[in-house]
Amino acid sequence: MEKRMLGKIVLGGSVIGFGGIPIQRITDEEGVEVVKACLESGINFIDTARGYGKSEEVIGKAILGNREQWVLATKSMERGYEGMKKDIEISLGNLQTEVIDLYQLHNVRKIEEYEEIMGENGAYKALMEAKEAGKIRAIGFTGHDVDMAERAVDSKKFASIQFPYNIVESQGEKVFEKAKKEGIGVIVMKPLAGGALDDGTLAIKYILNNPNISVIIPGMDSIEQVRENASVPAKDYGLTNKEQERIEEIQRKLGNRFCRRCGYCAPCAVGIDIPAQFLMEGYYTRYNLKEWAKTRYDALDKKASDCIKCGICEPKCPYDLPIREMLEEVQEVMDKA
Repeated sequence: MEKRMLGKIVLGGSVIGFGGIPIQRITDEEGVEVVKACLESGINFIDTARGYGKSEEVIGKAILGNREQWVLATKSMERGYEGMKKDIEISLGNLQTEVIDLYQLHNVRKIEEYEEIMGENGAYKALMEAKEAGKIRAIGFTGHDVDMAERAVDSKKFASIQFPYNIVESQGEKVFEKAKKEGIGVIVMKPLAGGALDDGTLAIKYILNNPNISVIIPGMDSIEQVRENASVPAKDYGLTNKEQERIEEIQRKLGNRFCRRCGYCAPCAVGIDIPAQFLMEGYYTRYNLKEWAKTRYDALDKKASDCIKCGICEPKCPYDLPIREMLEEVQEVMDKA
């Protein structure tokens, strides 16, 4: 399998990686076998997170004894120094390793969060200390907001950014180009648009046809998925006319009903995190993570049912989504779950 540099970092990671979200919905034994199948198929880049349930622990069991063959990435939602310092140690223990190749700030959405992270008592300080101590090799940044991703790139303080990119989410392309020029790696999450895309091979080819991409991390929870994702011919990512027509068809079909989580709809008049509503509903209906998504949806301060139908958000959406109608659909699914 092809390997691409993760920015300026030469880690020897496969261009197709393993996304660690779905592994939490199968047994530990099945999860171990799925991870082992990755290595047999040429996939050696793993991305997981503290927030992905038992994902870190299962991966730790799977890589025990051959840790040196893997490029290991995880991430934390902690924003403060002490919290991040604690999470790094937990990740090291869960993953049963002395060093994590890439430790990422997980889903940074707002400037206030970023400023806290980079402040005197912020999470970045803990990450730098861990790097100096040899506990992590590089620091990464993840999120769904284009402006925040660009801020991370412009800061030149991160080895990589992780951002959604797929057939119906192309808003990050200019940031990817800038990252490549700055020697910053680009990790692509949500390659199947949260399960909205059903042709995995086409989705992977579309993404890897972009030379600014370092690695793509489709979520996998079966050996069959591993083999399918690994079967895309190395370096043969050119799209045929028929495939391009199919891509355009998918874009037409999903284009006016798909939230890209750009955040331009904010702020909501009553404080609803609008993209989060669609994200949790997607995990519930398409990712088969019902309990996980429901728990996180219920924890949101404001939910789809709190929408007052004022419509302030809709003119701000660059994709002209019928947000009020879509929130009603979220309410129908999640409030009755």
